[in-house]
Amino acid sequence: MARQKRMKSETGIYHVMLRGINKQQVFKNEDDYKMFLRALAKCKKISGFRLHAYCLMDNHIHLLIQEDKEPIALVFKRLGDMFVYWYNEKYKRTGAVFQGRYRSIPVNDDEYFITVLKYIHNNPVKAGIVSNCADYEFSSYNSYFIQFGLVDTEFTYSLMSVDEFKRIHSESDDFSKITIEDTSKTRLSDIEAMDIIISQTHLKKTDEFKSLPKEMQKAYVIMLKNEGLSMRQICRLTGISDRMVRSAK
Repeated sequence: MARQKRMKSETGIYHVMLRGINKQQVFKNEDDYKMFLRALAKCKKISGFRLHAYCLMDNHIHLLIQEDKEPIALVFKRLGDMFVYWYNEKYKRTGAVFQGRYRSIPVNDDEYFITVLKYIHNNPVKAGIVSNCADYEFSSYNSYFIQFGLVDTEFTYSLMSVDEFKRIHSESDDFSKITIEDTSKTRLSDIEAMDIIISQTHLKKTDEFKSLPKEMQKAYVIMLKNEGLSMRQICRLTGISDRMVRSAK
């Protein structure tokens, strides 16, 4: 499958979504949510990005993020490394936690920024978890009413007042303008594919893949397919059979 090419934001602002692998639950208890937020705060301090909104649902995450001195690709690599290492240690598991690459959609104007902001904060309401945004603990909605926090509120409040912020979040909206899929596609180079294999499997060389247990090979092949590697690339770079790659589902 061709890998989806990132669309560049003119403003540096993106709506980013991470989903649990195979749409499985990621956050199983309060500590999991809090650890992800701690990792996000640590990455923010290192990378210098601005965080305009977030919402952590049980099996997916929405962020409204503005890159600064580092590109978001580096931000999410660091964030993934921090959280996934802790998560796998806690639950005595291996492999990916999130489904493939993060999805990122450029936010290029103020109107769309406001729409995405509302969409992110309304996720728990749309899911029927709470009746209003303020009742959900693991979103940034309530951060807009405290002086200090993880979220950067200045840009939003340059567009609206506090009362306007509350009002727009209470209004119903079908959010038909929201997109979460990139549309243009390109193939991974072998160099990119090798980097993904090594980073995801933690092997020193890709030819070590053949020595892994068969069940582990299958699990990694599924993950590599989700990362955008073609079946031919996986066979060629790891040395495993075409039959093995095709059977991994």
